Amino acid sequence: MKSEIIKQYTHYNLWANELLLKLIGDKISDEKINQTIVSSFPSLLKTIYHIWDAETIWLMRFKGEPVTSWPSKSFTGDFKEAIEKTHAIDRAIVNFCESIGDNKLEKSFTYKNIEGKVFDNILWEAILHCMNHSTYHRGQIVTMLRQLGIDEIPSTDFIAFCRI
Repeated sequence: MKSEIIKQYTHYNLWANELLLKLIGDKISDEKINQTIVSSFPSLLKTIYHIWDAETIWLMRFKGEPVTSWPSKSFTGDFKEAIEKTHAIDRAIVNFCESIGDNKLEKSFTYKNIEGKVFDNILWEAILHCMNHSTYHRGQIVTMLRQLGIDEIPSTDFIAFCRI
């Protein structure tokens, strides 16, 4: 049962990120994407990079791969490429979760953070954390969009995803 819930939540994350990033790509100029806005991260672009970085790092951890840096640190592409990379990592998380079952989800795994500190968590807990982390920052993006004058923002609530 947990694997079905985790799969649904990763599909939701992909859907919600696609929805918001399409809106940003269609409605926001490059200038406004980089405009300073008071939040956890100082612009829409940096908030999106943070989601991409965190999801990439968590997927590497889920797979047992070492993490030494975050992808946006050396990224030199444009916003369109950043959107593509975010969608690609979202699909990779979906694919990873589609390939595992309840037994693997219940197992503990050990990983290191960027500073090298070791942690041990149950896989399903970490996947759920990763998806919730992205939800948190999507909420910040909605607030930032409103500050930039965008008032027609689609719902990215989980229940809205369940209704489609």
